[in-house]
Amino acid sequence: MEKIAVVTGSSSGIGFETSLALSREGYFTYATMRNLKKADAIKKIAKDEGLPLKVIELDVDNENSTEEAIKSIIEEKQRIDVLVNNAGWGIWGTAEDVSLEEFREQFETNFFSVVRMIQKVSPIMRKQGSGNIVNISSVAGRIGFPVSTAYISSKFALEGLSESLRFELGQFGVNVIIIEPGVIKTNFFDSMKTAKKADESDIYRDITLKVISGVKMMAEMGTPPKEVANVIINSIKEEKPLPRYVVGNDAAMFLEAKKMKTDIEFENYLKKELYGE
Repeated sequence: MEKIAVVTGSSSGIGFETSLALSREGYFTYATMRNLKKADAIKKIAKDEGLPLKVIELDVDNENSTEEAIKSIIEEKQRIDVLVNNAGWGIWGTAEDVSLEEFREQFETNFFSVVRMIQKVSPIMRKQGSGNIVNISSVAGRIGFPVSTAYISSKFALEGLSESLRFELGQFGVNVIIIEPGVIKTNFFDSMKTAKKADESDIYRDITLKVISGVKMMAEMGTPPKEVANVIINSIKEEKPLPRYVVGNDAAMFLEAKKMKTDIEFENYLKKELYGE
């Protein structure tokens, strides 16, 4: 039986590599993206390699777009075996500087769009009695640090959603898997937005510049997105996938330190690692 995969945010980075990896494994893969003008690179690779991959438009923030995309997939293939919720973005700014509107925009894509996708796909998988829902979280879904407060909060929320879904959907043969990458070598940080108020305020400028500089330096030595794709492939091959998979030496290091240290010790450790205090 042909296996069907759907990946959101496939125009670059983790989504791009995961869509290709799934199609190379024989999954008929719907590589979805909001802007089809960014589809040329993945289309060329798929054509050159003869991969079972189709690019379709899907804006995860738009109810109609999501509805139409899933409807068209079911009309064509009658099933969905893997859903990778990858689409997301980040905003620089402290809790004081990020407006409520900006917080809501961050959560709309990073959290509520995942809920939207799951509510459309989980009934399909439940009726099939099988499926894998893979949520791309982050080590920032388990560790708080300054200046990307809205992004981190959205990932913490995604972790809670995913853990709860494992109970709800697991009884129907549907696996929910959390992927927690560390700093990935993509254009993610270059494309991060900055809170409007942060540009106007000097109150947090020093810590903001230090954290942004530190994270971007880490990104230069970051984990390639292909490694994340490989972990996803290996996880869905397992009969009973683990609840979460950590990707990247930096993520493993931070989580091990958090486990071994007291809360105060870990705060001091992060300050030193992020901005040298």
